[in-house]
Amino acid sequence: MIHIQHLSKKYHQNQVLTNINLHLKKGMVAGLIGQNGTGKTTLIKCILGLTQFHEGDICINGESILNGPNYRKLIGYMAQVGRYPEKMQVAQLFEMMKQLRQSDATDTELWESFELHKIRHQYLGQLSGGTTQKVSAALAFMFNPEILILDEPTAGLDPIASEILKDKIKKESEHKLILITSHILNDLDEIASHVVFLQQGTLLFFETLEQLKIKSGHQKLGKTIAEIMLERSAIV
Repeated sequence: MIHIQHLSKKYHQNQVLTNINLHLKKGMVAGLIGQNGTGKTTLIKCILGLTQFHEGDICINGESILNGPNYRKLIGYMAQVGRYPEKMQVAQLFEMMKQLRQSDATDTELWESFELHKIRHQYLGQLSGGTTQKVSAALAFMFNPEILILDEPTAGLDPIASEILKDKIKKESEHKLILITSHILNDLDEIASHVVFLQQGTLLFFETLEQLKIKSGHQKLGKTIAEIMLERSAIV
């Protein structure tokens, strides 16, 4: 579904991504991880068309994103921090998104599970960080997209809301491609099928979670990644 070929990106003289090759398919829940500043956010922005890349290409369902923005209709995106008009009500935001997408909401499960109808008349600027995350999650899934890109989706959520969202991700993973960035590796342990690890703008590895655990001998992703990073530091 997402085929990244020889992707490179610079900010001025700073090389942020170098020759990234990655093929993500339907049915995957890919955890995109790496230390801060390794290019995770830039890679997501490239896929979403929010920043230009200098070399390579990104294809969605076989078509280059350089051919136009229509591919974005296939993607549901949840930003790490949702930024919405402060004086807009929650219900107004959802109606606006329906108009922009020119589509009805076909997946209201998170709207209902998070009981967002109870705050539909509240202004977005009055919401707590956790409640704003619930709004962002509900919006990401609302149009039943084929691809979901979730940036730190459980950060700021209370334990109950976090479990609701993780259950939703597991449920949808059978027939969608889901790409998740998260520093909460315990969450990825529960929901990820694959791990994409970036280091200093390069793709260090892309493997199934099961393969990684077998190689490392650890049952926890956190210990596996810590061991890999220590080994890489020793080599450097």
